[in-house]
Amino acid sequence: MTMSNSKRLIFTLITLSIPILFFVVLEFALRLAGYGKSMPLFIENPPAPQYLLPRPDVVKRYFSDPELAPNVTIETNFFLKDKPSDGIRIFVQGGSTAAGFPYGFGASIAGMLDYRLKQSFPDNHVEVINTALSAVNSYTILDFVDEIIEQQPDAVLIYAGHNEFLGVLGVGSNYTAAGSRGATLLYLKLKDLRIFQLMQKLYAWFSLPDEAILSETNARTMMAKVAKHKNIPVDSELFSQGVSQFDANLDLILAKYQNANIPVFISTIASNLSDQAPFSSAEYSTDIENLLNDLTDGNADIQRAKSALEKVVAEQSADASFKFGKVLQSQGLHELAKEAYVNAKQHDLLRFRAPVEMNQIIRKKSANVGVHLVEVQKAMKQAAKNGVIGNDLMLEHLHPNIDGYFVIADAFYNELRTSNIFGEFPRPISSFNARLELPVFDAELYWGEAKIAALMADYPFQSSPQQPQFKPQITWSDRLGFAAYKKRADWLTIASETLRRSQGKDLNTQLKAAKLLSDAVPYNEQYAYQAGMLLMQNKRWLEAPRYLKRVLDINEENTNAMLALAHAYSVQQRLDLTKQWLQKVLKISPNNPTALKVLKQLGQ
Repeated sequence: MTMSNSKRLIFTLITLSIPILFFVVLEFALRLAGYGKSMPLFIENPPAPQYLLPRPDVVKRYFSDPELAPNVTIETNFFLKDKPSDGIRIFVQGGSTAAGFPYGFGASIAGMLDYRLKQSFPDNHVEVINTALSAVNSYTILDFVDEIIEQQPDAVLIYAGHNEFLGVLGVGSNYTAAGSRGATLLYLKLKDLRIFQLMQKLYAWFSLPDEAILSETNARTMMAKVAKHKNIPVDSELFSQGVSQFDANLDLILAKYQNANIPVFISTIASNLSDQAPFSSAEYSTDIENLLNDLTDGNADIQRAKSALEKVVAEQSADASFKFGKVLQSQGLHELAKEAYVNAKQHDLLRFRAPVEMNQIIRKKSANVGVHLVEVQKAMKQAAKNGVIGNDLMLEHLHPNIDGYFVIADAFYNELRTSNIFGEFPRPISSFNARLELPVFDAELYWGEAKIAALMADYPFQSSPQQPQFKPQITWSDRLGFAAYKKRADWLTIASETLRRSQGKDLNTQLKAAKLLSDAVPYNEQYAYQAGMLLMQNKRWLEAPRYLKRVLDINEENTNAMLALAHAYSVQQRLDLTKQWLQKVLKISPNNPTALKVLKQLGQ
């Protein structure tokens, strides 16, 4: 007896559906049993659930064993769960430079822009949210995109490109998940499935973890742990993979934001050229050594220098190019020196700094609809001595000092303003004025420099770990910064102590500390009231309402905040708002003498 075609089809479908159904049931069973983990990018803030924050340890989502994850976090910064109707909401993505390392949020793109845009848009609820963290690359940026889109950003800012080789999931990293881009993208799709997590655990039981990671201790720096492939020449397959993954991942990232009608501001990236010797280099010939010696003797006229540069570039030795750059720079040939330094970076075999291809890709992508190019590299060159980026703007190989960070944030601010996506800025803050009031404390500067001292006491700056050499602690802020480095103090301690010590001595620092405390903990009524009243006392009428309204978001019956708001608006000649807040005072306190008196004066 033969089976009909229809019955055969039904039988085939049932046969095929059984394993699918099995895995679906297993997935639900594992979830019901509480197996596995779910690590969303954004989580509720328990003390104030109306606020969300980026999950600090979100990097662990890429590791089956959290113990293997690098010790990098997203610094706490809050934003409202429900975006206000008058909100300006911007997200920042990228790696350690975008995150403001080593200083922290205040020095970051997000921190500097948040502080400045709040002054530029006094009547808007401004939120610039940082999702950047150290050691990540375009895979993490891509993985975050959908969750960022859900939060209704008005714009997304990206500063990235240095970590494609040695960052998490990078082609030359100890923290890689797969051997190809396709496999890595599949991993990103599957990582939240409990079945996949179970398979990872089973695999871990039957295989030893990577000894290159386990042999490192928590005392080693991130840079000392991350590099698996320490020699990646420009003509290698790994180099091509790193460049192509950045190119292709950016296409996916920008397409997602374009489909959501979210403008993207993507920046060219910068690194230390003149004051960071290559970490690893191919050797160079005796002919090149003789050429360098000859030019060192002061024989580098412009034509001979150009001819020599061509020979050095052809050698593909990072060390030779760097030494030649030093010779040219010492003889005032700065443009040629810059070419030599760029070539040195390009042929540095240890890929902690991005090759030139990354900025070429970034500039190419800026032609896409809805993409704005922020020329940070050009801005850094213009700010650098003789147009060559060095220690005047950088701390080590690629992390800017506070001057360098300001150049980056300033470039983003100016491009945001030029783009007109927020219309005319009601109160533009000039670069000069913004530089006078950076949202960073002196103690944070020392804290950051201590981190750099530790970083540069280990690989790849040293062949073996050394004792960090810290700067002398001369002032109270130095001592507080060192305490923070030793984890005996935190940012709130620094801000509070700075506020206390600046009272009656340094008005600008006092106001800055009060504002930053409230911005950092926006659900704290005391911080908000303190900031609002200090601004009122110092006639900062445009800035005070932000903090006074924040008080009223927390405590709707704070009549002192209402009266202060009414006064601020009366000075601005916004009398409708003055009357509105005075009437609210009378609803709570019908006999309030101040409200009655002022309303009478206003003819009410």
